[in-house]
Amino acid sequence: MNIDQIKELIGILEESKLQKLTLKDEKGCEIHLEKAIATIVHHPLPAHPQHVSIPEVNQAHPATHVVQTAKHQEVMGHYITSPMVGTFYLTPSPGDPPFVKVGDVVTEDAVVCIIEAMKVMNEIKAGVKGRVVEICVDNAHAVEFGTKLFRVE
Repeated sequence: MNIDQIKELIGILEESKLQKLTLKDEKGCEIHLEKAIATIVHHPLPAHPQHVSIPEVNQAHPATHVVQTAKHQEVMGHYITSPMVGTFYLTPSPGDPPFVKVGDVVTEDAVVCIIEAMKVMNEIKAGVKGRVVEICVDNAHAVEFGTKLFRVE
């Protein structure tokens, strides 16, 4: 195959509904083409609209966020964040009670959720002591590295 034939195959793949295309010629040359999959990130709305948080980025330290409520009061507590990209689960399996609920007291070693990544269930520990005052992500939703999962005071 020459480059023009490969470009033609790419064009055909882009215009079709196919996601993948693999071709092998009589000489043993194999070409595998695959479309990039668009990722949709869902940001759930807060359960209580009167407590809408608006993050402000500190320009001197871009990784530092100050979260304020609609009344411009700083939100207190520590956040347990996601250490990886995956799917967030509050329960060990469907039908089981959640690892933690709002109002529960957790220790540093307490498992608070599971994040599934590449078919592997990863237990996430609190890492802080305190009372869970907010669950920031809905069960079975996708999370990214650094996503706030729980607020603990």
